[in-house]
Amino acid sequence: MSETLYDTRFFLELYGSKGADIKRKLRSEVETQKRRYASTITIHEIYRITLRNEGRELAKIRKAAIERDFELIDIDSDIAAEAAEIKVAQGRDFPLADAIISATGLLRKLTCLTDDEHIKAVPRIKTRWL
Repeated sequence: MSETLYDTRFFLELYGSKGADIKRKLRSEVETQKRRYASTITIHEIYRITLRNEGRELAKIRKAAIERDFELIDIDSDIAAEAAEIKVAQGRDFPLADAIISATGLLRKLTCLTDDEHIKAVPRIKTRWL
């Protein structure tokens, strides 16, 4: 199995899904991977959404959990430039965070665990979902 970059959608499902079956699959996914990666833009998205919907304390807890359990990939100049290429190629409405996550996966040769239609539409990126 290739190394995996976890998209924000993974964390939203993990933290917000009401279905026991999907939560079990998500937890099992994490337990079977030796190296787990997340983009630092995912920290921004999870923190922002949690802060808005559930409060600062839970946002801090989730941030700490991601930092503990995943290797974070910072947005460097190569990722920034590749994200710009993706965003322009995909069009104005393509979300910046999805462009950054896509660029990270492409440049690091990681499979992106996502069900996000934006990311799945990017040519050359490998994606999978549970």
